[in-house]
Amino acid sequence: MAKSFDAVSPLVPSQIPIGLRLLPGDPLPAQVLADLRTDHAGEVGAICIYQGVLRFARDPNLKAFALRHLTTERRHLEEISAWLPRAHHSRLLPVWRLAGFLTGALPALFGTRAVFATIEAVETFVDHHYGEQVHALNPQPALHLLRQTLLECQADEIAHRDEAAAMGGSNQPGIFLRTWCAMVGLGSRAAVALIRHI
Repeated sequence: MAKSFDAVSPLVPSQIPIGLRLLPGDPLPAQVLADLRTDHAGEVGAICIYQGVLRFARDPNLKAFALRHLTTERRHLEEISAWLPRAHHSRLLPVWRLAGFLTGALPALFGTRAVFATIEAVETFVDHHYGEQVHALNPQPALHLLRQTLLECQADEIAHRDEAAAMGGSNQPGIFLRTWCAMVGLGSRAAVALIRHI
C-alpha cells in the first residue's frame, strides 16, 4: 500500500508510525523528486570535478585531498541514488559530467590555490543548496530519513569547503580567480534551475 504524503501529521519523527515513514524507494512528492534530481546531478558533477583535478594535479597533497573527497562524493551519490528512481535522473547527465570535469581540470592546470578556491566556491553553493532542502523538509516528519541523509551530505560538504579554505591559504585571490569562482557559483545556480525540469 502506498504511503500518503498528505496524511502525515506534524509529529516528531520518533512518534511517526512505521507505516507513515517514507523510505528509499517509496513514492515521493514531485517537489522532493525535483530537488533530489538536482542533488543527484550535483553529486555526479562533484565526482567529475575531483576526477578532473586528479587528471592534471601534480601536487601530492592536492591529489590526496581530491582522492579523499572523491570517495565521499561517491558515497553521497549512492545515498541520493537510493532515494531517486532512475526515471527521474536528469536527462542532461553527460553535460553535467563534462561541466564537472572541466570545473576540476581547468583550475588544476593553474595550480593548487586555484583548485582550493574552486572547491570552496562550489561547496559554499552546495551548503546553501542542501540547507534550503533541509529547511523545506522540516515540517514533513514522514521524510525524516531523507532529511537526515541530506543533513549528513551537507555536513560533509561543509567540511570539504572548510578544508579547501584552510589549504588554500589566507591571501586574497586575484581578480582572475575571483571572477572564475563567481562564474562557478553562477553556473551552479543556473544548472540547478535547469536540472529541476530536465
